[in-house]
Amino acid sequence: MSRYDAAPAWQRPAARLLLVAFIALAAVAAALFTQHRWGMLPCPWCILQRVIFVLIAALALTGAAAQGMVRRGAAVVVLLLAGCGVAAALWQHFVAAASASCNLTLADRVISGLELDSRWPQVFGVFASCADAKADLARVPYEFYSLTLFVLLAVLAWPALRRR
Repeated sequence: MSRYDAAPAWQRPAARLLLVAFIALAAVAAALFTQHRWGMLPCPWCILQRVIFVLIAALALTGAAAQGMVRRGAAVVVLLLAGCGVAAALWQHFVAAASASCNLTLADRVISGLELDSRWPQVFGVFASCADAKADLARVPYEFYSLTLFVLLAVLAWPALRRR
């Protein structure tokens, strides 16, 4: 019996990756709720973070369903994407929110290059500039919630890197 078999279910790598996927999809659902119900319109950096959350969820589900090198590979990419998410949230807060336009930024190019805004505008449509999209939720900048979730996802995915 391996140490993973003796561990509680939530500590097993597959279960942790399922939790990562659930949290990532819940983050997108929360963003869509605040957009469509509370009128918090997203900027390109907000949308880029949604894309990263969706990619993390897809890879975490893949890793949860797989074993061995595939699981570890998926966990590595989840960690890299979580790092990209942290960087995007920090960039949004410290740089993009102070600029009048988000046109031709990395976020804008990725979204338009993948045609996400035209294929799924309800989810990935950009409806505000970075300065206009600046919003607080319970006196905390919205992007800090995203940053916190990216860090949490990385912490949860980390143990999936270990070998059995």
